Amino acid sequence: MSAFSLKRMLAVFIKEFQQMMRDRLTFAMAVGIPIIQLIMFGYAINTDPKGLPTALVNLDQGLLSRSFTAALQNTGYFRIDYNLKSEKEADELVENGKVQFMVVIPPRFTEKIVRGEKPSLLISADATDPSAAGNAVAALAAIAPIALQHDLVGPLQSIQRAQANQSPFEIRIHKRYNPEGLSRYNIVPGLIGTILTMTMIMLTSLAMTRERERGTMENLLATPVRPAEVMVGKILPYILIGYIQLSVIISAAFIIFDVPMVGSLPLLFSLIGIFIMANLAVGFTFSTIAKNQLQAMQMTFFFFLPSILLSGFMFPFRAMPVWAQNFGEILPLTHFLRIVRGILLKGNAVNQLYDELWPILAFLFVAGFIALKRYRQTLD
Repeated sequence: MSAFSLKRMLAVFIKEFQQMMRDRLTFAMAVGIPIIQLIMFGYAINTDPKGLPTALVNLDQGLLSRSFTAALQNTGYFRIDYNLKSEKEADELVENGKVQFMVVIPPRFTEKIVRGEKPSLLISADATDPSAAGNAVAALAAIAPIALQHDLVGPLQSIQRAQANQSPFEIRIHKRYNPEGLSRYNIVPGLIGTILTMTMIMLTSLAMTRERERGTMENLLATPVRPAEVMVGKILPYILIGYIQLSVIISAAFIIFDVPMVGSLPLLFSLIGIFIMANLAVGFTFSTIAKNQLQAMQMTFFFFLPSILLSGFMFPFRAMPVWAQNFGEILPLTHFLRIVRGILLKGNAVNQLYDELWPILAFLFVAGFIALKRYRQTLD
């Protein structure tokens, strides 16, 4: 056998490089995925969310209550989006996921402090995502002793200075839906959406691409089956697989991880079908674009990567910049995570989930239309 030939090696190298350059989609994925990761991790991902939406119920309207509100906003963690008169209204906003915090300043708050009493403030936090609320809750403890130091004058101020680090009021924090701050209550329900996103898109795109590679697509062209019939017929088995996956994850969540089930399980099973079909439509579209199974796999991860990073599964959604949140709102996983966590942890009913359901329906309609149109072009 002849010795290693640099010339022959270079010939093989040139041949493989030319082949790689001809496969433009694979080359674009190889370059595009690192760029997307750099952008998202460099600019979009943030583990310390600021400007969290807050509902304020100020039943005092005195000078000290206004000073506390200003100190609350100056921390940077709280953004007062709602000034309400009713605690019930604010409670509904927390339950529906519109705000992260509810702050209730009781009546006669200013009067009680001036008289030397120690009134209590209620801070109710949506703790379904412990990492989103953790730093903000810690900031409350820091501002309590100093929030009113510029307003308290006279004998009371002398007393307070004698009692170092003593707050003139008490802050009672109520961590709702996850009082112990267990991360598995947030992660395990989210796994339902992430696993379904990856498997549904991958299985559909690979199955359709494999048929075209093996030539079995020509057999379908010889039958009177229409494109829409083929698309629906091929999607239905994967919907069944998706429900099997859902049953396995739900069972593990209850038996192994003790995740609470506050809401309706039938409601979750009914809404998840829409989410499954939206992902299957994406996979069907990829199968009409990919020339081989490798490309189908690459496109699956190209879609899955932004979904898992920008949906709020791994990192707090409200910690991301506005442009990243706007992009995340397009992804069906973002809305499904709110649906599944809302049902499992909060007990949300269907009327409380409309704002998250219609974006998934819109995505399904657009993705399905593109998939059907691309499939018709493939047949032609």
